[in-house]
Amino acid sequence: MSLRRIALRDFVIVPALDLDLHTGFGVLTGETGAGKSILIDALQLALGARADAGLVREGAARCEVAAEFDRPASVVPWLDEQGFSADDTLLLRRTIDSDGRSRAWINGSAATVTQLKALADELVDIHGQHAWQSLTRPDAVRRLLDAYGGIDSSAAGQAWTQWRERLRLLDDAQAREAQLQQESERLAWQIAELDKLAPQPGEWDELNARHSRLTHAQALQDAASQAVDWLGEAPGHAAGLLHKALAALSAQTRIEPAFQGPVDALESALAQVEDTVYTLRHYAGDGDLDPAGLAKLDQRLSLWVSLARRFRRPPEELPALHAQWREELARLGQALDLDALRSAERKAWQAFDKKMGALSRDRQAAAPRLSAAVTQAMQSLGMAGGRFEVALQKLPEPQSHGGEQVDFLVAGHAGVTARPVGKVASGGELSRIALAISVVTSQLGQAPTLIFDEVDSGIGGAVAHTVGQMLRQLGQDRQVLAVTHLAQVAACADHHLLVSKTTAAQQTASTVAPIVGEARVHELARMLGGHAQSAASLAHARELLGA
Repeated sequence: MSLRRIALRDFVIVPALDLDLHTGFGVLTGETGAGKSILIDALQLALGARADAGLVREGAARCEVAAEFDRPASVVPWLDEQGFSADDTLLLRRTIDSDGRSRAWINGSAATVTQLKALADELVDIHGQHAWQSLTRPDAVRRLLDAYGGIDSSAAGQAWTQWRERLRLLDDAQAREAQLQQESERLAWQIAELDKLAPQPGEWDELNARHSRLTHAQALQDAASQAVDWLGEAPGHAAGLLHKALAALSAQTRIEPAFQGPVDALESALAQVEDTVYTLRHYAGDGDLDPAGLAKLDQRLSLWVSLARRFRRPPEELPALHAQWREELARLGQALDLDALRSAERKAWQAFDKKMGALSRDRQAAAPRLSAAVTQAMQSLGMAGGRFEVALQKLPEPQSHGGEQVDFLVAGHAGVTARPVGKVASGGELSRIALAISVVTSQLGQAPTLIFDEVDSGIGGAVAHTVGQMLRQLGQDRQVLAVTHLAQVAACADHHLLVSKTTAAQQTASTVAPIVGEARVHELARMLGGHAQSAASLAHARELLGA
């Protein structure tokens, strides 16, 4: 699996380029200023790098970059989740117009820059010419060691977050103890006042309904009595009239069957009227004006209204307010329980301390292994006797990533005290150390394509040849592409791409094309510093290719 093809349109100084790439170790070479890093810049843009209108070739409306990869199996679940097709190939495409606006696609479907970035680590691992600079940043150094040792610090980070939250709660409670106590007492008094009422949900509406009935009890009884009279007791009452109508029709149903329907309806109506009379007679006879009950209701409603005014809430909200204050008082009680908070903080610390200890032990085991691997690589890079050390220094205060700081120390020669990488004076040494670390750690990643952008700066001669062999060895398992100015490195490549720059009609254009045979010999001769046609330089170039 690898980067198959890259295509550019109006990108910087490239009008148009369609380039097929191959597995193994490939190099990009060319004269200074030819644009050797343009392909890498373009690839980074396809992988979600920041868009810039300056990338559009002068005079063009927009630039376009497309990169086609063999699709790694590891990205299939992500593609399915995001709604992209999971073909055998993975095509990333991006355009930038002259105003700096950017658009992106994944396998032909519109995508975001964030989605491009999510794929980047699964596809390409880029080691830049200033890779050593990241070796001076504590977070980058720590992540590199953890990656080498297969160490996952996320569990310790989660435990640290939980401990910090427990500590915050404890500190907050201790600092606000007096204030919390005062607030707790206030809530307790308010709850006690509402306890006198003990308001229940829905009770306010029910009390008002009962109060209305008792207030109008006499009128209600009178209405019921009058209805009983008209329906069943007064002269000409409704029930009597219904009986007469029913008798008249029933006597004729033998002759007119159509009367049976009205007869049935009248029987039903008569039954309903009689039931109604019974109910109303019972209401009129058993109704109680209950002045004592009305006074009691008045008293309770008065308490409701009084408390509602005191706490400035509508009466119907008092039950919910009562429950809310009880919950708040319970939370305050927990916040004031310093013993419980101390116990929770102590348990959270112990959990984090356990995770931190395991993390430290894993790093202590991985540090000498990484030290030995990089030290071994340094011996072949012109630093015989040099030494690389991974130092673990205990932090004054533990952090989310653990209890130690990771430092990279280097001794360039035997007998020299190892010093922090950032304090190594020689730029050549820095480049070689960075290359050694890049080669050692590049085997950790899952990305099928490795790119080295002039990481061989500052070296030459036999060391350069060793670098080329290292990169070629890496290319046996993964696709490796290197931008180099060293003939010794380029001669080790399985594939050679030449970057050329031409100027016509006051326009500069850059092209990239594979070279083989004599064209490659002439390019290596140029890189060696001699004239491309000189017999000595050509002979040296052929010697390198035959080595």
